[in-house]
Amino acid sequence: MKTSNFRLSGNNPNAVSIAARAPSWYKGREYKKLAPKYWLLLKYKKDKDSNFYITHYYEDILNKLDPQKTFNELGKDAILLCWEKPGNFCHRHIVSQWLSKNLGIKIQEIV
Repeated sequence: MKTSNFRLSGNNPNAVSIAARAPSWYKGREYKKLAPKYWLLLKYKKDKDSNFYITHYYEDILNKLDPQKTFNELGKDAILLCWEKPGNFCHRHIVSQWLSKNLGIKIQEIV
């Protein structure tokens, strides 16, 4: 499993969008269970409080999911996509850390 953004990997056959909304040109798989809530996106855009975002992303999304089931549904070759450039704060990195911590796997970012 890897992470990336739409620009770099949106045409890869293993791509899976975990974004709230994918670009109109994106034709790949989507996994909405990992998409952030709209209110949280708006709040982060306004105040850039990553700690608040992480806390509420766990509360709203990750704490309600089983890491192993999520991994199985995504597939070991999945490339988890959303919008942010590599290195920028993004929920795909939170997901990556959550899966890594709970399953003992290594997930790399495509740059």
